[in-house]
Amino acid sequence: MAITYDWRVEQMECYPQHEGHTDVVFTVHWRVNAADGNHNATSYGSVGVTLEPDADFTPYDNLTQSQVIGWVKDALGEEQVTRIETALDGQIADQINPPVVRPALPWVA
Repeated sequence: MAITYDWRVEQMECYPQHEGHTDVVFTVHWRVNAADGNHNATSYGSVGVTLEPDADFTPYDNLTQSQVIGWVKDALGEEQVTRIETALDGQIADQINPPVVRPALPWVA
């Protein structure tokens, strides 16, 4: 089964006032969950975001998770997003075929 990735915003940190705006996001804490139907893996991190002076400002109450995840992925860059998802693939592969096992001690019944 194919692995799916679910990027989520866990929390955002804001400046109460910045550049004439209220609740301006400067850090996003994110999580990505990966699943193949039977196995799951997760990665968590945070990234700084910057209010660009020429960019349209979206009031905090109007932000969507999709919009903020776009900021996260832009800030991380395509290569880092790929590395995160590849690492999750590896976690799932290790669950399917563990690289290390701990069998019971042979002298313990």
